[in-house]
Amino acid sequence: MLAFPEPMTEIHIRRAVRADCSGILDIYNDAVLKTTATYDYEPRPLEHRLAWFEDHQRTGHAIFVAEAGGGRIVGWSALNRYHDRMGFRFTAENSIYVAEESRGQGLGARLLEPLIPAAAEIGIRAILAAIDAQNTASLKLHARFGFEQVGLFKRVGFKFDRWLDVAYMERWV
Repeated sequence: MLAFPEPMTEIHIRRAVRADCSGILDIYNDAVLKTTATYDYEPRPLEHRLAWFEDHQRTGHAIFVAEAGGGRIVGWSALNRYHDRMGFRFTAENSIYVAEESRGQGLGARLLEPLIPAAAEIGIRAILAAIDAQNTASLKLHARFGFEQVGLFKRVGFKFDRWLDVAYMERWV
């Protein structure tokens, strides 16, 4: 039997809670194995994702999830510290990941949208997005939300036996 994605009206965007970490991890690890959305090679353990969640709770950096019927997590987004150095405390980097079966339905936009006011709430002035330069869907999504490309780092990543370029996009909050 074919499984069809749930209609977008059944998906609720909300702040993540600790119990969401397993669903967040499943989506991330799938991206590790199948995409260049992350340049990680090996799936991460749950302990790593729990530590990541606790760090976000401590620093106030928001994490959102897209929850489908039955409580299934089908996407997530986050604000992440850009660098640990004090001078970068007003800058964040975003992450957006959508489960493979839920891509192409506008879920990325629904997950990116709440990051902007969440950044303002904690005093972030700029949000950066580091995007694989061949990921046109993500580049277009960020541009729709006012991100501008500010840099292109050529052949700085290597995955799936090829060199990859990274586009940096920035949006002022």
